[in-house]
Amino acid sequence: MAGSRAAIRYAKAVLALASEQKKADVVNEDMKLIANTLDQSEELSELLHNAVTKSETKKTALVSVFPKCHAITSGLFDVLVTNKRIDIVYDVARRYSALYDEFMGKEVAKVTTAFPMTSALEAKVLAKIKELTNKEVTLEKVVDEAILGGFVLRVGDKQYDASVANKLNKLKREFTLN
Repeated sequence: MAGSRAAIRYAKAVLALASEQKKADVVNEDMKLIANTLDQSEELSELLHNAVTKSETKKTALVSVFPKCHAITSGLFDVLVTNKRIDIVYDVARRYSALYDEFMGKEVAKVTTAFPMTSALEAKVLAKIKELTNKEVTLEKVVDEAILGGFVLRVGDKQYDASVANKLNKLKREFTLN
């Protein structure tokens, strides 16, 4: 829990600095690259979380993996190393991207369906979400056969569950209560 609070604080500070210098979009691209790379590289993740490895070695690894990152991002590496928090760089990167999207008025909507969505249906869903939220919306599509049919829509902290599995569970609860 403390790590996530610290990650939010670092992300907010980096976003404030990047916005002030009008480089928030460039730093966001760096943060997305960092998060994606750490998602895909188990070795780099393990190196950053290894308590035996020195902080300078971790910083050197990050600088060599991300040589073209902006000075603000490099500065974040320095601050995290100085404060012995380099292990939370992944969380900071993810939090930064979320804060950046919020700052830019963007929203990510996650739609879970039993089958892949058609492009026509995707366009309808995007239009409806944009109408409801008045924000620019990016659609994240997930296929989960366990919902049987229908869909589950999550936008921010709101969720609308129109799945067949959910309806069957409601019916089951009604029959067991009576």
